[in-house]
Amino acid sequence: MSRLSTLPLDKIDPELLAMLNADQKSERELRPFTIRAHHPELAKAHAVYGAAMKNVAVLPARLRELVRLRIAFHNQCRSCMAMRYADGVDDGVTEDLVCSLEKPFDAPDLSDAERVALRYADLMANNHLAIDDAMYAQLKQHFSEKEIVELGMVCAMCVGYGRLAATWNMIEDLPKRFQEHGEKPVTPWGPDAWVTARAKAA
Repeated sequence: MSRLSTLPLDKIDPELLAMLNADQKSERELRPFTIRAHHPELAKAHAVYGAAMKNVAVLPARLRELVRLRIAFHNQCRSCMAMRYADGVDDGVTEDLVCSLEKPFDAPDLSDAERVALRYADLMANNHLAIDDAMYAQLKQHFSEKEIVELGMVCAMCVGYGRLAATWNMIEDLPKRFQEHGEKPVTPWGPDAWVTARAKAA
């Protein structure tokens, strides 16, 4: 059960609902924002920032989704692990590819650039002070400095907001395996993830 209450849509700031295209999304997709909506000004700022991260992205959606899911695993954010963003799926993120995140450095279906980005994401999630000159030298073999800045900001957003979402425990409408609490960590690889709605054509 979520540790904070979710606001019903009729109690949420209408401007925030419009910013989120709430009429195009399921209640489950809106879940983080139905909690953030307790503070509508910050929720709106977060929505603007998230949209900017997507709209001006120079990194492929596939890479951003792989990084997001790998960090979600480290954070043990169940709602993050259960979800697949439609733009990542449209850019080639299959469930077989998600399964490769279990051992990304041995996975034949990941590119060298993706492996380096995932190594960076692992460090950002677990040991950021170990990111050194050598790590940035590896990144520069595959990415421009603009892309590296974006990668870092994607990781920072996923680490911080994913950890926050994990503490909110928004699991009640997730597939069953994401609701069960056992000794083993939950993984994003599995048969029952759900894909976010695709935006309607303009």
